[in-house]
Amino acid sequence: MFDGGSGTGDGGPGRSGGPGVRGMARIARELPYGVEVFHLRPDGRVHFADREGARELGPSEEFLRFIDDGQFAHYLVGDARTSPERPSNATYKLGVVGPRSAFTPHAHGGEHIVLSLGHASCGLYDPARRRVSEVRLFPGAMIRIPEMMPHSFANRGAGPLTILAANTGFGIDHEDYAITADEAERRTAGAGSGSGSDQAPEAGGGVPTLRQATTDYAVLAAALRDIERAQRVGGIGAVSARERIAAGLRRAAAVLEGPR
Repeated sequence: MFDGGSGTGDGGPGRSGGPGVRGMARIARELPYGVEVFHLRPDGRVHFADREGARELGPSEEFLRFIDDGQFAHYLVGDARTSPERPSNATYKLGVVGPRSAFTPHAHGGEHIVLSLGHASCGLYDPARRRVSEVRLFPGAMIRIPEMMPHSFANRGAGPLTILAANTGFGIDHEDYAITADEAERRTAGAGSGSGSDQAPEAGGGVPTLRQATTDYAVLAAALRDIERAQRVGGIGAVSARERIAAGLRRAAAVLEGPR
C-alpha cells in the first residue's frame, strides 16, 4: 500500500525523497514549531511536514491498525484509548484504505463521519426498509452515519484511498469502537436472550450508554451479516471509465499545484 522509498531527500536523513517531499521540505522550513502540514495526494500517498522536516507517512510513521489488517489510521484528535471514561469528545484521524478492499461490517458506539478523497462506497443497513443500501462516494464526498448503524466502508479503486474519519467518544481500542457481527453474536449469547436491553455489557467498566443499553445485539448481528452477504454477492463496486479519466486529471492537477 505504502510504496514510498526510504532514501534521502530534502526532508532529512532516512526520509522519503521525490519532488513532492522536496516541496514539502521547503514548506517545513517556514513552519513554527507545533504546526503540521499534510498533503493528501490523489494517488493515496500522504506527505507530511513539520519544523523537523518532511517525509512520506507510512505504517512506520505513527499509523495504527484500523479495524482490519492492511488498513491504517493516524490520529489527529484523540487517540486509540478515547472512551466515555477517557474523553476527548471525539477522535479525528487520517486513514488509508487498501486497494479494492472493504472493512469488516461493523457498528460504532458513537456517531461516525467520513470524508472520502477518492472513489469509495459505503454499504449501510437501512432498518426502516430492512435491506442493505450501497452509497457510492466520490472525491470530496462526506458521509455522516448515526451511532450503532451497521455499515462497511470500501475502496472501489485500484490504489490506496485516503480518508478523514471522525468518531464521537470512542478510540480504536475501546470495545464499542467497532462492533462486528461476531462480537454482536457473542454479546447476544452472553445476555442469554435475543435482546441486550437489560443486560448490555458495560463500556470500559462504567455505566453503559443509553443506545448500548437498548441495543438488540441479535438484530444488530443479523444486519451486519446482511451487509457481509451483499458484499460477497455483489462485490464493492468498481471505478467507472469516467471516474478513471477524472482521477487522471486530478493527478495531473496535483503535479501542477503541489509543493515544489
